[in-house]
Amino acid sequence: MDDKEDITRRGFIKGAVAGAASLAATNCSGGGGLGSLEAFFQSHFKEMDKEELQRTLKRLEREYSEKYGKDFVVKADKPIEGTLFGYGLDISRCIGCRRCVYACVEENNQSRDPQIHWITVLRFKKGEKWLELEEADKYYEAEKVPEDGYFYVPVSCQQCEKAPCTKVCPVQATWKEPDGIIVIDYNWCIGCRYCMAACPYGARHFNLTDPGVPAEETNPNTHYLGNRPRPRGVVEKCTFCIQRTRNGRYPACAEVCPAGARKFGNLLDPNSEIRYLIEKKRVFRLKEDLNTLPKFFYFISL
Repeated sequence: MDDKEDITRRGFIKGAVAGAASLAATNCSGGGGLGSLEAFFQSHFKEMDKEELQRTLKRLEREYSEKYGKDFVVKADKPIEGTLFGYGLDISRCIGCRRCVYACVEENNQSRDPQIHWITVLRFKKGEKWLELEEADKYYEAEKVPEDGYFYVPVSCQQCEKAPCTKVCPVQATWKEPDGIIVIDYNWCIGCRYCMAACPYGARHFNLTDPGVPAEETNPNTHYLGNRPRPRGVVEKCTFCIQRTRNGRYPACAEVCPAGARKFGNLLDPNSEIRYLIEKKRVFRLKEDLNTLPKFFYFISL
């Protein structure tokens, strides 16, 4: 096969797909046919040049604004130079109220129906072995907390330095950014769920159906690699509120915690609170024996 024949066949395939997409668009409301076609042919996020990235962000803003009836902003803020984000959680202060869970839901446009939560708060009985996360109680009554004889361990993405989830993705739709955040390009994810199987923390979630997010409850301030609305059939997870933290703000979960149990900062800054905790407190990481090197640290202040 010569180059000319190959190019002709590729052009034919692209034309056929474009025709099919245009035909499907006539049967869909919202006028999103062109956007869907552009999404089909867009490059991987890391391969986009500045011009294509700006076109993609504007297209997404237009599509989301039309769908939800409010002005959306989709940014692609880059990592802050000299920053490696880390998280600390004081188990002795956590009261299990789950406010972090619902603040995360609101901030990150997570599905309400069916419910998807990026944070899971586990309840353990004091004095019992508790490192078996899969056997913990996830469905306790939050109205009764804190309860005598119990303690609580919130779990979300551990933002591992050696993340097993990124190694198994067959299309490189997930990777570690220079500031340590593990991200997902939702437009590139094929929904194979290999990453979910590889994650030892149960931190990844799959949109089996169309995510149910009421228009009036959507957060229009988004990041391409973070909290923008996701489609059906992709995996999603915590991104340390990338749309906030890359602009000098705390993650929503840390900001809302009534007990001050959550800490966040730059691991490379010797004067940061997270560095102080690591150096002065007795900290540990979940499933350290797996050598995933989480950047999420647990400690007890009492």
